[in-house]
Amino acid sequence: MTTTTTLSDFQEHRGALFGIAYRMLGSASEAEDIVQEAWLRWQSTDPTEVRSPRAYLTTVVTRLCLDHLKSARVQREQYIGTWLPEPVLTGGHTAPGPEDEVERLESVSLAFLVVLERLTPIERAVFLLHDVFDYGYPEIAGIVGRSEVACRQMLSRARKRIQAERPRFPGAQDEHRRIAGIFLRAIRGEDLPALVETLAEDCVLYTDGGGQIAATLKPIYGRDRVLRGWGGFSRKLEITRVELLEVNGEPAILFWDNEHAHSVFTFEVEGGKVTKMFVQRNPEKLATLWRELKAAESG
Repeated sequence: MTTTTTLSDFQEHRGALFGIAYRMLGSASEAEDIVQEAWLRWQSTDPTEVRSPRAYLTTVVTRLCLDHLKSARVQREQYIGTWLPEPVLTGGHTAPGPEDEVERLESVSLAFLVVLERLTPIERAVFLLHDVFDYGYPEIAGIVGRSEVACRQMLSRARKRIQAERPRFPGAQDEHRRIAGIFLRAIRGEDLPALVETLAEDCVLYTDGGGQIAATLKPIYGRDRVLRGWGGFSRKLEITRVELLEVNGEPAILFWDNEHAHSVFTFEVEGGKVTKMFVQRNPEKLATLWRELKAAESG
């Protein structure tokens, strides 16, 4: 296998490999590290031993992710405050894997990634490989090293958990954009009653500062408490401008302090009402987004 062929085969599958790793880990930076490790292993592989580059590379990435999650378990348990995934730009920017299907795009939303976190790592792997990346049970069994029967059982458990926690009536993109516009106007001090009407009475606000920057340590439950909490929280922030962009396949609001983007706000819509809100403030988790924004500006 020549160097050119080796690179070509890897590049053909790189987007999907990153997509799997990002959904498994909830971190773009860690997913990049996993994909880079897969590339190093691919370079040192004997081509005569590889029947399918796709299957081989997917197996390497999935098992690297499973190993990483084992070592990261203690860190997650000791994490300060609420853990939220690392946001990435989509919609014309670098996206986590091929997102040409609605189902695959929905599977990268921050709200969906939060639900995936509640599965065991191997359940997450089986669900993603089968329901998002269209692998069959024989392939999945070989990738994760379990029997087909076990994989079917894990997929069943994962689906039940996800169906219990994801929106029954997910908001359409145009509905998300309409509500994002309401949030923007409210943040600018306009039409606050419209924002109040948009929030579900039992809505929840999650913020992630990672212990490095101001954020609520626990979720805030209920519309009235969310509004009070958000009001107090936003008054502490330096906000010189706000920007609407697409993050993880959905409209998001980016908060700036002069030339520094310090917070990303996204939300989940069910039945025309905002049920969950997510604010990512951890500087380490915004680093990849910041690089993507700078690259988009220069490109």
